Amino acid sequence: MRLNRIDILNFKNIPQTALELSGGVNCLLGANGMGKSNLLEAIHFLCLARPMQSIPESALIRHGEEMLMVKGQFEMDAGTTSEVSVGIVKGKGKSLRHNGKEYPRMSEHIGRYPIVTVAPRDSEIVSGSGEERRKLMDMVISQADPVYLSHLIRYTRSLESRNRMLRAGVRDDLLYESVEGGLCEAAGAIHAARRDWVKTISPDFKRYYSAISGDAETASLAYKSVLNDAPLADVLKETRAKDVVLGYTSKGVHRDDLETKLDDWSMRRLGSQGQVKTFTIALRLAIFDYLRRAKGITPLLLLDDIFDKLDSSRVGRIMELVSRAENFSQIFITDTNREHLDEILASISGEHLLLGVDNGQFSPLGAS
Repeated sequence: MRLNRIDILNFKNIPQTALELSGGVNCLLGANGMGKSNLLEAIHFLCLARPMQSIPESALIRHGEEMLMVKGQFEMDAGTTSEVSVGIVKGKGKSLRHNGKEYPRMSEHIGRYPIVTVAPRDSEIVSGSGEERRKLMDMVISQADPVYLSHLIRYTRSLESRNRMLRAGVRDDLLYESVEGGLCEAAGAIHAARRDWVKTISPDFKRYYSAISGDAETASLAYKSVLNDAPLADVLKETRAKDVVLGYTSKGVHRDDLETKLDDWSMRRLGSQGQVKTFTIALRLAIFDYLRRAKGITPLLLLDDIFDKLDSSRVGRIMELVSRAENFSQIFITDTNREHLDEILASISGEHLLLGVDNGQFSPLGAS
């Protein structure tokens, strides 16, 4: 899949732009705060119809404006083309169109245009709370399996119903069982999908980490869930009295986590900045492979500020992986250093584009 063209109006600090893009490597050069990452965020928003970060969608609208619009022209691996547009109007919400027609449900858009983004905030996958890692699992699996998203919605609704009962002090076991039936069914499907996902991506993740680190250390992933040891129905029955006192459901797949390890140690506790970044990039590349196989579509790959906190040897190995492998297609890279980007472009033989970015404005740059 490739994004041939993108039109942006009032997205963060980008007032208006229309860009014809390379089907190979697209490099964005500019100082911090000039809008490089904002272009990547606009592409992400186009593909997933949601912000990269957990912020109100209205915060994406350029300061002083009332609306934003992002429109893209995609070419799929099979050669077909399509157009997607997503807009937000203050006070009226979001609109999402595919080939000019509004989606009946926005969830139908998830996974149609797969995308993988490597960004500085990815360190939170390791250092952040379990919620960050659950969000990662849910977003990736939802892109590959639309049914998974329906299980998540059902689980969340059932969980909210049970928590309302707990806060109200309900003690009738039959009432709890009537709500917990749907909760347990959805949880079983979520647990199975997450377990299979971790099992599927682990070999690729280890391979990428080894390649980027130069075999300096071994990293691994493990799926932690209360359902690994017992059915949720048994767990909820056992914790019901405690949950009534707490006023919320203390155990379930909403407490699942990913264990991140470096050799036999916790990556979260002992990993250096370079090791953490290597870990998250390897994980993102494994996710790329997972989505490509699951969807039969080559995702877009967005690399935001990948040079930071990595030594030159690790960066070189990353670029060798993504620029020469047949499995990768269209790539977007941002950096503040022209020398870094020139090194990347010198190492590839395919199509490429170098853009300068200044206060939300984009201009092509020639050879240095």
